[in-house]
Amino acid sequence: MEYLHTMVRVTDLSKSLDFYCDKLGLVEVRRMENDKGRFTLVYLAAPADAEHAKKEQAPMVELTYNWDTEAYTGGRNFGHLAYGVDDIYATCDRLMKAGVTINRPPRDGYMAFIRSPDDISIELLQKGPAKPPQEPWASMQNTGVW
Repeated sequence: MEYLHTMVRVTDLSKSLDFYCDKLGLVEVRRMENDKGRFTLVYLAAPADAEHAKKEQAPMVELTYNWDTEAYTGGRNFGHLAYGVDDIYATCDRLMKAGVTINRPPRDGYMAFIRSPDDISIELLQKGPAKPPQEPWASMQNTGVW
């Protein structure tokens, strides 16, 4: 068994691509437009997984955009996406500067949570051991839910 992808329905493909690619740093590896079914699938991978994902079609996040308007609720129901990062503090700083709310700051130097424009929780985990606690993160309070 191998992990292939996680599908996330999105309501605004442009806004979602801005979040997942421009802000979070994922890379688009494949796209499929289905006129008959009236949907677009966009497959994204973490930069370190992009070449593998192109060949093996895994591991990826599949953004599913249905062309007809539909309201989605309960994005938190499936849990969250999780990505390992080289520097939890630098990643959270970059995301905050890009306008992303850090819902659960990396007070422990290891874990943070953010949310996508469609309320999907995304966990960021420090690769390797936790970094020593550091301000402003150590005293930053939670915002919202994750």
